[in-house]
Amino acid sequence: MAEDLEEDFDETEISEDMEVGSEGGGPSGGNKKKLIMILIPLLLVFGAAGALYFTGMADKIMGLFHKKEAAPAAQVEETGKPGQPAPQAVFYDLPEILVNLNSNGRKQNFLKIRVSLELESPLDVPKIESVMPRIIDNFQVYLRELRIEDLQGSAGLLRLREELLTRVNSSVKPAKVNDVLFKEMLVQ
Repeated sequence: MAEDLEEDFDETEISEDMEVGSEGGGPSGGNKKKLIMILIPLLLVFGAAGALYFTGMADKIMGLFHKKEAAPAAQVEETGKPGQPAPQAVFYDLPEILVNLNSNGRKQNFLKIRVSLELESPLDVPKIESVMPRIIDNFQVYLRELRIEDLQGSAGLLRLREELLTRVNSSVKPAKVNDVLFKEMLVQ
C-alpha cells in the first residue's frame, strides 16, 4: 500500500507545486492582490462615512445640501401657515434644588440640581411662576426617593428627565412644558 502511494506522487511534481505556490505569481496570487486593492479603498470610504455619521458631521453636511428645501417645510409643519417663522423657544430657570438621596447606610448622599424649563410661549411664564411652589415640591418629593444607582449612566438621566417633565406638566396644566434641561447636576 505504501508502494502505491509512492508511485502516485512524484517528487518533481511536489517540488514544482511548492515553487509555484511560493512565488505568488500563480493565478491565486493575482486575485488576492486585486481583492486587496479593492477592499482597502472600500474600507477607508466606509470607515470615513461611519466616523462622519457617529460624530454628527454627516448631519451638518447633508443639511447644507437640503437646507433650501427643508426650511419652508419645517415652517409650515410647526406653525401650520406657510411663510411664518417657527416660534422661538422660551426658557425658564428654576431655582437650585438640594436634596439628600435615599440611602441604606449611614453615609448620606446629596443631589444638587439646577434645571431650565423649555416653554411653548412667553405667555406661559406667569403661569409657571404662579405654581412655582408646587413644581419645587413635586421635584423634591421625587428626588428624595432616588438612590444613587438611579442616577448612574445615560439611561438614568433620561429616566430622570422624563419623570421631571411628567411632574412639571401635571403641575402647570393647561400650560405645557416641552422639555426639562439640566444646567447643573452634582451628586455627592
